[in-house]
Amino acid sequence: HLYLEGDANDYVGKGMAGGRIVIRPFDEVTFKSNETAIMGNTCLYGATGGKLFAAGQAGERFGVRNSGAHAVVEGAGDHCCEYMTGGLVTVLGATGYNFGAGMTGGFAYVLDVDNNFVDKYNHELVEIQRIHTESMEAYKNHLRSVIIEFTKETGSAWGQEIIDNLDDYIGRFWLVKPKAASLNDLLTSIR
Repeated sequence: HLYLEGDANDYVGKGMAGGRIVIRPFDEVTFKSNETAIMGNTCLYGATGGKLFAAGQAGERFGVRNSGAHAVVEGAGDHCCEYMTGGLVTVLGATGYNFGAGMTGGFAYVLDVDNNFVDKYNHELVEIQRIHTESMEAYKNHLRSVIIEFTKETGSAWGQEIIDNLDDYIGRFWLVKPKAASLNDLLTSIR
Protein backbone atom coordinates (compact mmCIF):
# COMPACT_ATOMS: atom_id res chain seq x y z
CA HIS A 1 0.00 0.00 0.00
CA LEU A 2 1.14 3.54 -0.71
CA TYR A 3 -0.24 6.61 1.07
CA LEU A 4 0.95 9.94 -0.30
CA GLU A 5 0.23 13.35 1.19
CA GLY A 6 0.96 15.88 -1.53
CA ASP A 7 0.79 15.53 -5.29
CA ALA A 8 2.15 13.03 -7.78
CA ASN A 9 3.46 13.11 -11.33
CA ASP A 10 2.62 11.02 -14.41
CA TYR A 11 2.11 7.24 -14.48
CA VAL A 12 0.91 6.74 -10.90
CA GLY A 13 -0.22 3.13 -10.58
CA LYS A 14 1.12 2.05 -13.99
CA GLY A 15 0.74 -1.72 -14.17
CA MET A 16 -0.78 -1.82 -10.67
CA ALA A 17 -1.80 -5.40 -9.85
CA GLY A 18 -2.99 -5.10 -6.25
CA GLY A 19 -2.75 -3.10 -3.07
CA ARG A 20 -3.94 0.43 -2.53
CA ILE A 21 -2.69 3.88 -3.53
CA VAL A 22 -4.17 6.86 -1.67
CA ILE A 23 -3.22 10.41 -2.65
CA ARG A 24 -4.45 13.42 -0.72
CA PRO A 25 -3.43 17.08 -0.37
CA PHE A 26 -1.51 18.30 2.66
CA ASP A 27 -3.81 19.03 5.60
CA GLU A 28 -2.93 22.73 5.65
CA VAL A 29 -3.92 23.53 2.04
CA THR A 30 -6.78 25.97 1.54
CA PHE A 31 -7.77 25.11 -2.05
CA LYS A 32 -10.64 22.79 -2.93
CA SER A 33 -9.23 19.42 -3.93
CA ASN A 34 -11.94 18.79 -6.52
CA GLU A 35 -10.81 21.92 -8.41
CA THR A 36 -7.09 21.09 -8.44
CA ALA A 37 -4.87 18.47 -10.08
CA ILE A 38 -3.27 16.00 -7.68
CA MET A 39 -1.63 13.69 -10.21
CA GLY A 40 -0.36 13.82 -13.75
CA ASN A 41 -1.17 12.06 -16.99
CA THR A 42 -1.58 8.40 -17.93
CA CYS A 43 -2.15 7.20 -14.37
CA LEU A 44 -3.38 3.66 -13.76
CA TYR A 45 -2.14 2.67 -17.24
CA GLY A 46 -2.51 -1.06 -17.77
CA ALA A 47 -3.59 -1.75 -14.17
CA THR A 48 -4.98 -5.22 -13.46
CA GLY A 49 -6.01 -4.89 -9.81
CA GLY A 50 -5.91 -2.90 -6.61
CA LYS A 51 -7.50 0.42 -5.67
CA LEU A 52 -6.47 4.02 -6.28
CA PHE A 53 -8.13 6.89 -4.41
CA ALA A 54 -7.09 10.47 -5.19
CA ALA A 55 -8.57 13.58 -3.55
CA GLY A 56 -8.08 15.82 -6.57
CA GLN A 57 -8.13 15.71 -10.33
CA ALA A 58 -6.16 13.42 -12.62
CA GLY A 59 -4.60 14.57 -15.89
CA GLU A 60 -5.28 13.15 -19.32
CA ARG A 61 -5.62 9.45 -20.17
CA PHE A 62 -6.58 8.32 -16.66
CA GLY A 63 -7.32 4.58 -16.45
CA VAL A 64 -6.12 3.79 -19.98
CA ARG A 65 -6.08 0.03 -20.53
CA ASN A 66 -7.38 -0.53 -17.00
CA SER A 67 -8.42 -4.15 -16.80
CA GLY A 68 -9.25 -4.65 -13.14
CA ALA A 69 -8.34 -1.77 -10.82
CA HIS A 70 -10.94 0.27 -8.95
CA ALA A 71 -10.29 4.00 -8.82
CA VAL A 72 -11.90 7.20 -7.59
CA VAL A 73 -10.75 10.68 -8.61
CA GLU A 74 -12.40 14.09 -8.35
CA GLY A 75 -12.00 14.99 -12.03
CA ALA A 76 -10.13 13.77 -15.11
CA GLY A 77 -8.79 15.12 -18.40
CA ASP A 78 -9.33 13.91 -21.95
CA HIS A 79 -9.42 10.20 -22.88
CA CYS A 80 -10.33 8.85 -19.41
CA CYS A 81 -11.05 5.08 -19.46
CA GLU A 82 -9.64 4.75 -22.99
CA TYR A 83 -9.34 1.06 -24.02
CA MET A 84 -10.58 -0.02 -20.59
CA THR A 85 -11.36 -3.76 -20.42
CA GLY A 86 -12.33 -4.21 -16.75
CA GLY A 87 -12.50 -2.67 -13.32
CA LEU A 88 -14.28 0.45 -12.11
CA VAL A 89 -13.48 4.14 -12.43
CA THR A 90 -15.49 6.73 -10.50
CA VAL A 91 -15.05 10.39 -11.43
CA LEU A 92 -16.55 12.78 -8.89
CA GLY A 93 -16.43 15.77 -11.21
CA ALA A 94 -15.78 16.99 -14.70
CA THR A 95 -14.06 15.00 -17.41
CA GLY A 96 -12.39 15.97 -20.63
CA TYR A 97 -13.43 14.78 -24.07
CA ASN A 98 -13.36 11.28 -25.55
CA PHE A 99 -14.31 9.47 -22.33
CA GLY A 100 -14.42 5.70 -22.81
CA ALA A 101 -13.00 5.52 -26.34
CA GLY A 102 -12.39 1.84 -27.11
CA MET A 103 -13.86 0.78 -23.73
CA THR A 104 -14.88 -2.89 -23.96
CA GLY A 105 -15.18 -3.90 -20.29
CA GLY A 106 -15.65 -2.63 -16.78
CA PHE A 107 -17.72 0.46 -16.09
CA ALA A 108 -17.58 3.96 -14.67
CA TYR A 109 -19.61 6.40 -12.62
CA VAL A 110 -19.32 10.07 -13.61
CA LEU A 111 -20.74 13.01 -11.65
CA ASP A 112 -21.98 15.53 -14.20
CA VAL A 113 -22.63 18.69 -12.19
CA ASP A 114 -22.40 20.95 -15.28
CA ASN A 115 -24.70 18.68 -17.33
CA ASN A 116 -22.32 18.48 -20.30
CA PHE A 117 -21.03 14.88 -20.17
CA VAL A 118 -23.28 13.83 -23.08
CA ASP A 119 -20.98 15.89 -25.32
CA LYS A 120 -17.80 14.41 -23.86
CA TYR A 121 -18.09 10.64 -23.93
CA ASN A 122 -17.20 8.55 -26.98
CA HIS A 123 -20.50 7.36 -28.47
CA GLU A 124 -18.99 4.60 -30.61
CA LEU A 125 -18.60 1.79 -28.04
CA VAL A 126 -20.09 3.09 -24.79
CA GLU A 127 -23.48 4.20 -23.58
CA ILE A 128 -24.58 6.16 -20.55
CA GLN A 129 -27.53 5.83 -18.22
CA ARG A 130 -28.71 7.76 -15.17
CA ILE A 131 -28.73 5.76 -11.94
CA HIS A 132 -31.39 7.60 -9.95
CA THR A 133 -34.28 5.35 -11.04
CA GLU A 134 -35.72 2.51 -8.94
CA SER A 135 -34.43 -0.10 -11.38
CA MET A 136 -30.89 1.09 -10.64
CA GLU A 137 -31.09 0.71 -6.83
CA ALA A 138 -28.18 -1.77 -6.69
CA TYR A 139 -25.97 0.74 -8.54
CA LYS A 140 -27.02 3.60 -6.24
CA ASN A 141 -26.07 1.50 -3.20
CA HIS A 142 -22.81 0.45 -4.80
CA LEU A 143 -21.91 4.04 -5.71
CA ARG A 144 -22.67 5.17 -2.15
CA SER A 145 -20.30 2.52 -0.74
CA VAL A 146 -17.57 3.50 -3.24
CA ILE A 147 -17.77 7.19 -2.24
CA ILE A 148 -17.85 6.36 1.48
CA GLU A 149 -14.69 4.23 1.14
CA PHE A 150 -12.98 6.97 -0.92
CA THR A 151 -13.88 9.66 1.63
CA LYS A 152 -12.71 7.54 4.54
CA GLU A 153 -9.36 6.87 2.86
CA THR A 154 -8.66 10.42 1.58
CA GLY A 155 -10.50 12.68 4.02
CA SER A 156 -11.96 14.43 0.95
CA ALA A 157 -14.26 17.33 1.80
CA TRP A 158 -15.83 16.98 -1.67
CA GLY A 159 -16.51 13.29 -1.10
CA GLN A 160 -18.13 14.12 2.23
CA GLU A 161 -20.25 16.83 0.58
CA ILE A 162 -21.54 14.27 -1.94
CA ILE A 163 -22.29 11.65 0.73
CA ASP A 164 -24.04 14.19 2.97
CA ASN A 165 -26.22 15.33 0.05
CA LEU A 166 -26.40 12.17 -2.03
CA ASP A 167 -30.12 12.56 -2.70
CA ASP A 168 -29.34 15.89 -4.38
CA TYR A 169 -26.36 14.55 -6.37
CA ILE A 170 -27.57 11.07 -7.36
CA GLY A 171 -29.59 12.39 -10.33
CA ARG A 172 -26.42 13.91 -11.78
CA PHE A 173 -24.44 10.66 -11.93
CA TRP A 174 -24.06 8.68 -15.14
CA LEU A 175 -23.27 5.00 -15.36
CA VAL A 176 -20.92 4.51 -18.32
CA LYS A 177 -20.68 1.03 -19.79
CA PRO A 178 -19.71 -0.72 -23.00
CA LYS A 179 -22.72 -1.06 -25.31
CA ALA A 180 -22.31 -4.84 -25.36
CA ALA A 181 -22.33 -5.18 -21.55
CA SER A 182 -25.46 -6.19 -19.69
CA LEU A 183 -26.48 -4.06 -16.71
CA ASN A 184 -27.28 -7.23 -14.80
CA ASP A 185 -23.72 -8.49 -15.16
CA LEU A 186 -21.70 -5.34 -14.41
CA LEU A 187 -21.73 -5.37 -10.59
CA THR A 188 -21.09 -9.10 -10.56
CA SER A 189 -18.04 -8.62 -12.77
CA ILE A 190 -16.22 -6.39 -10.26
CA ARG A 191 -16.91 -8.30 -7.06
